[in-house]
Amino acid sequence: MKANSLKKLYVEELKDLYSAETQLVKALPKMAKAATSDELRAGFEEHLEQTREHVARLERVCKALGESPKGKTCNGMKGLIEEGKELIEEDPGPEELDAGLIAAAQRVEHYEIAGYGCVRTYAELLGDSQGVSLLEKTLSEEKATDQKLTELSEQINVEAMSSEGNESEPKNKQGKKARAAAA
Repeated sequence: MKANSLKKLYVEELKDLYSAETQLVKALPKMAKAATSDELRAGFEEHLEQTREHVARLERVCKALGESPKGKTCNGMKGLIEEGKELIEEDPGPEELDAGLIAAAQRVEHYEIAGYGCVRTYAELLGDSQGVSLLEKTLSEEKATDQKLTELSEQINVEAMSSEGNESEPKNKQGKKARAAAA
């Protein structure tokens, strides 16, 4: 592959990630609002702040390349977010909802990890050392978030399993309408 072709792919993938991250900036507050676990809610809120920084880093990488990060829609992220929204609208019990939100969030993280791994490699091959540095930082944060979600799921999944068939009130007292409104 010629460097020119790789640079074109690099820019397109950066735009795709930018679209994915900007979609997440809108989705994470809804996920946080729907979460019944205080720890999960706090995790979503923390990741929202990180995601805003991810958007800013992508803007910096694109600006250094003389490109705009806008102009593309990441349909993959759109679909992942829609799956999370559907889960919230199904109104499962609180533990099941939190376990499902974690699963949805981990699918998002894995998608992002794959994307950032690719663009970081493209940046290396193209000699974009600033891009490598910024993209590696985001990639590390995405991996750390995935690990935190795994640790949290170990607790919440057990709670979901032990509450099967047990209709209990959500920890934060949100009902069906409040969780659906979060979507």
